[in-house]
Amino acid sequence: MPQILSQETTPFPRTRCSTRPDTNTNNGRGQDSSTGSNPSSKPQNSSTPVSNNSLSSSFPSPSLSKGLVFDLGSIDSWDSKEIGSPVVKRFLSDEEERWFMWYHGNSSKQPEVDSIGLAVSNNGIHWERGVEPVRSSGDVGMVMKCGQDWWAFDTMSIRPSDVVIMSSSKVKALSAVYWLYYSGFSSEKVDFVDDDSLELNLENPERFCIDNNNYGSGKIFKSLPGLAISQDGRNWARIEGDHHSGALFDVGAEKEWDSLFIASPKVVFHGNGDLRMYYHSFDMENGQFAIGIARSRDGIKWVKLGKIMGGGKVGSFDECGVMNASVVRSKKGGKYVMAYEGIAADGKRSIGLAVSPDGLKDWRRFQDEGVLKPSEKDGWDNKGIGSPCLVQMDGDVDEWRLYYRGIGNEGRAGIGMAFCLGNGISSFRRWTGFKL
Repeated sequence: MPQILSQETTPFPRTRCSTRPDTNTNNGRGQDSSTGSNPSSKPQNSSTPVSNNSLSSSFPSPSLSKGLVFDLGSIDSWDSKEIGSPVVKRFLSDEEERWFMWYHGNSSKQPEVDSIGLAVSNNGIHWERGVEPVRSSGDVGMVMKCGQDWWAFDTMSIRPSDVVIMSSSKVKALSAVYWLYYSGFSSEKVDFVDDDSLELNLENPERFCIDNNNYGSGKIFKSLPGLAISQDGRNWARIEGDHHSGALFDVGAEKEWDSLFIASPKVVFHGNGDLRMYYHSFDMENGQFAIGIARSRDGIKWVKLGKIMGGGKVGSFDECGVMNASVVRSKKGGKYVMAYEGIAADGKRSIGLAVSPDGLKDWRRFQDEGVLKPSEKDGWDNKGIGSPCLVQMDGDVDEWRLYYRGIGNEGRAGIGMAFCLGNGISSFRRWTGFKL
């Protein structure tokens, strides 16, 4: 059974792992995973890593960039057109603090193809990134491309959803490895008949950049959950699931709530032999995005348990549905906290919170309003925010960070951070500087 390694204790050890559970053969769909690394190691890219601020020539002015911690890459980089899906993890050792952020991006040359990249930081605010694919275990930059096999579920785009550090008898390794759960998109279009009653512009994957209108905007492509493992967080080997495409599992049957696609699989380790996956789809019967749950004993074979949360009441910020859940088991009290992207009747995106005693059922919204809303006027994220990633900090004070994707004018994307201090996790403020 899988066992988790705390992200906030010892540094990540060197490991060697097979590319398939219980085998020593190479996975033709994976990348080389032969080199190990410690998360506290510094990037050693042959092309020197650069800070986020030095990459983008159009980084907004301080008055308009409140909360922005990660902008688009330079014009010649792999992530120059669009970024999103932040998955942020914090590692502590006796010597230092290190932060990893996996995210998706695409370039002006291939705006329809998303890849996964890695950036690193020593404080979770200022990030080092790379403009090219990684070449060694110390690099930063693009770390995973789309699948190459014609039959695979992830040939068109991939987006990270969660990273869990676990050891398992299912994977031959000397110690724990990174488990990356991600959404894989194929070129298979989903049959969807809009009877004009749906006010949302339904698409999968979602595209926000105006220039991307000719690259799948307004179209629904099938997506399924995937798994890859790594010993350094950079070189990934795909693990083929039970589905014929290599995915972990398939969409639901016709008329089931998740029959269109499976997206954003977030995984929480509850205990030995008990992992929970939270994912979203579009519930055709109710005309809303909804979040469901699946359960697993080994992190590879999953059993769906059904839908756990749908749209809010009329007039609420999430009336038209909920998606992109980020679930954390709180260190204080053990309750499950969910940050999610809510969609209002006018299509605007905000971030809400819900809580559950056991993470399985009885999810209760914190309030009718979002805990973080789009900025006003010309702010960098004035058009909508979503794809939240919750990080609970250490210490006596109940401190949380919320990383998120923000959308601004002309669909320009960035990654922001807000924080919450004190008892109760009811509202967040955008980061503006350490003196706060």
